[in-house]
Amino acid sequence: MDTQTFELLRGSVRRFVEERLMPNEDRVEAEDAVPDEIVAEMRELGLFGLSIPEQYGGLGLNMQEEAGVIHELGRTALAFRSVIGTTVGIGSQGIVIDGTEEQKREWLPRLARGEVIASFALTEPDAGSDAASIRTTAIREGDHYRLNGTKRYITNATRAGMFTVMARTDPDQKGAAGISAFIVPAKTRGIVLGKPDKKMGQRGAAICDVSFDDCIVPANSVIGGAPGKGFKTAMKVLDRGRIHISALASGMSARLIEESVRYAVERQQFGQAIGEFQLIQGMLADSRTEAFATNAMVADVARRYDLGEKVSEDVACTKYFSTEAVGRIADRAVQIHGGAGYMNATKVERFYRDVRVLRIYEGTSQIQQIIIARGLLRRAGLDV
Repeated sequence: MDTQTFELLRGSVRRFVEERLMPNEDRVEAEDAVPDEIVAEMRELGLFGLSIPEQYGGLGLNMQEEAGVIHELGRTALAFRSVIGTTVGIGSQGIVIDGTEEQKREWLPRLARGEVIASFALTEPDAGSDAASIRTTAIREGDHYRLNGTKRYITNATRAGMFTVMARTDPDQKGAAGISAFIVPAKTRGIVLGKPDKKMGQRGAAICDVSFDDCIVPANSVIGGAPGKGFKTAMKVLDRGRIHISALASGMSARLIEESVRYAVERQQFGQAIGEFQLIQGMLADSRTEAFATNAMVADVARRYDLGEKVSEDVACTKYFSTEAVGRIADRAVQIHGGAGYMNATKVERFYRDVRVLRIYEGTSQIQQIIIARGLLRRAGLDV
């Protein structure tokens, strides 16, 4: 987009967040669900199609633009972003990057409109960070595959119109090489959804187990048409996904600082605003500094990603720093609010619980540390 058009879009999203999403935060917390009318408004704004090319009905944002929009969505309850997150990310990007033209024409326009919500099914009871150890199988039988297995912690499973499912098509081949990515319509016979999981935070985001019991899918459901490339497809979209999460952390940091400053001005102790106390000022300064560093890292790595540079290691640095930083910022926000910060009715208490998951999404902080350290050591000549 040209700068003027993008700023109009970002401004629209900012107003949507402030006028529609923030006022509904308490409702989402109480009902543990994002209202259907809010989801409909997200469709109208085009939020489901942020990362889908314009030729398939999306907005076709580059990484810098996507990060700007996600920053705005990060300023409100995490569940709102979660509604579009799985579609904007791997749900569409696997097809955008590696899908056949037929798959793109069939699914991307529907995903861009929000007519179909995508859900990504990779994690299993015994496979998380070690994604190459998945046990769900997809056995070829003539012109179709038979899927069997269970996926865990699947976001948007109850809303999904389709699942991107990682399954082992070659049971004899260990590791990543035997894994394929499948497009599986949610109405396929044999899909069973578990009970919604009760979570620490992110109320309103639906997560549950998804079981595949003799699910029959056509052979042309394999993303890209060639089996054995599913793990590689997932890895291709990780950089974009990690920048996305980092931008989300930047937005959540901004909201936490806004809440902290407001409280520091309004709250009186010992006859003066607590913001006049230097120890409170110190916490605000630390939070502002970490938020500024996060913003700078996201802006730099997103720009270089768009230029086609190899930025995986720096993306890992950004994701690691930003998600750890927002955890510290949330902790300070609770401390600044004192007893009120521990109460369920306050925004900072909810954000404190919500931000914790960011250190797990798209690879845990420890996975990011491994990526960073191995990059350094390999350049120094150590084979790790």
